[in-house]
Amino acid sequence: MRLVTFRTTFGTRAGRLADDDDGVTPLDAADIGALLAAPGWQERAAAANEPTRDLADLELAPVVPRPGKIICVGHNYRAHIEEMGAEVPEHPTLFAKFAGALIGPRDPVVLPRVSDKVDWEVELALVIGTPVRHADAEEAAEAIAGYTVSNDVSVRDWQRRTPQWLQGKTFEATTPLGPALVTADGVDIAAGLTLRCSVDDRLVQESSTADQLFGPATLVAYISQIITLEPGDVVLTGTPSGVGAGRTPPEFLSAGQTLTTAIVGLGECVNPVVAEGRP
Repeated sequence: MRLVTFRTTFGTRAGRLADDDDGVTPLDAADIGALLAAPGWQERAAAANEPTRDLADLELAPVVPRPGKIICVGHNYRAHIEEMGAEVPEHPTLFAKFAGALIGPRDPVVLPRVSDKVDWEVELALVIGTPVRHADAEEAAEAIAGYTVSNDVSVRDWQRRTPQWLQGKTFEATTPLGPALVTADGVDIAAGLTLRCSVDDRLVQESSTADQLFGPATLVAYISQIITLEPGDVVLTGTPSGVGAGRTPPEFLSAGQTLTTAIVGLGECVNPVVAEGRP
């Protein structure tokens, strides 16, 4: 199944995408995070039969608008580690985002007025479907509800102000998440997924999740030793090579550009890049 969250006059609503991706069947949940928190969500989503709405008429929100936790992974692709001149980590490198950073798959990426060094990072995101704590890899894999597309848009100068990355990773309205959650039974992680990022019509990143050091189940198992992961929690699994900061000379996003983030089989986010307004 492919599940989405769309905006309405009264808030948001969860939906199930039709096989042709043209229609959306509304579900009895405010968003995909709320759907996953209810027992039997798979059966409920599959059985819904309200009249469909045209996808073209809907405005998609972040697929999980208010996750309880957004945990991100740095330095998880071998080629990206090399381009950044970093050491290969022994353990996953974790940091966090807050929900205010999230935007929908067509919403504007807002360039903060305090920086001119905003970078792109295509990422595979996973969403938790059942509570998981102290899991092994098999249990962790079973706890993943599905996968979606994200871009960990990074404010590099703020990220590098201190050894801790959080301040450069969670600026408001910078992180696309969507367009849909593709349930885990429809994603062959073992085969590797192709990730691409383009700025306007120029391809700037293309790689495969096969280059990851730590795969999704390994990451969920590791994080679950630290804290219980709950339904609707989101994990961003790292970016491949091709980021702007790794280029000579470095390149960064500018207002007026379009950022396209895609993973084959999962969909794409197409976000205009705009400058932050002044009060």
